[in-house]
Amino acid sequence: TYVLDSNPVLEAFGNAKTTRNVNSSRFGKFIRIWFNAAGKLSGADMVVYLLEKSRLTFQAELERCYHAFYNIMSDQVPDLKEKAFLSNDIYDYWWVSQGKVTVPSIDDKEDMMFADEAYDILGFTHEEKYNIYKLTAVVMHMGNLTKDFVPVGKEEQAEIRSDTNAIKVADICGIDCEWMVNYFCKPKLKVGTEWVSKGQSCDGASNSVAGIGRKIYELVFRFIVDKCNSTLIDPTMKKVHYIGCLDIAGFE
Repeated sequence: TYVLDSNPVLEAFGNAKTTRNVNSSRFGKFIRIWFNAAGKLSGADMVVYLLEKSRLTFQAELERCYHAFYNIMSDQVPDLKEKAFLSNDIYDYWWVSQGKVTVPSIDDKEDMMFADEAYDILGFTHEEKYNIYKLTAVVMHMGNLTKDFVPVGKEEQAEIRSDTNAIKVADICGIDCEWMVNYFCKPKLKVGTEWVSKGQSCDGASNSVAGIGRKIYELVFRFIVDKCNSTLIDPTMKKVHYIGCLDIAGFE
């Protein structure tokens, strides 16, 4: 049953609406159901392959980003928006509102309820669950941060116009805001044995934020998979044979 319980969580983070399918799996996975020498079930695990990260920063007109973003905006978890510094309007977050934001056959509030319950069943702590929600929201805030850079001086050095979004990102990630902005605007490079600061254009700084945003989302997804695996597997039992199911249908 734990394999089935992991579905609402994995689908929230790995499935999205495409032009052909409203609930398309945008990652590949291989599920193994393990048995011992006597043929007794001894657990299961999942291997997850490449996640389509480009969708996080761009969606075509008829497509939608990963369900997780619309789930957390559904108000199913009452204190979530306050903790993640979210507004009530999905269109305030341009990274996830370039295409469709609703799907007639998908109830985001209900899906959020199933996912929220699944985290508890799978052994996620209250803190881990809320960190997942907050890091999902951070990706949305990072999208807005990419538009906050302005060119300064004839070198067109990137600086931020307003630190509102930067503060939200830094606060959720638990890092110093000024330090973070400085690294996006003036990244340090190693030249020989010395570290030097490199001037960054607005496009360069925005691309850095986008790259980090995509990586954060992927790492959250992989953390969820690892946590599910630790619940699914029974370390005390020997694993001799497995029945495997490779699920890469629809995943390009």
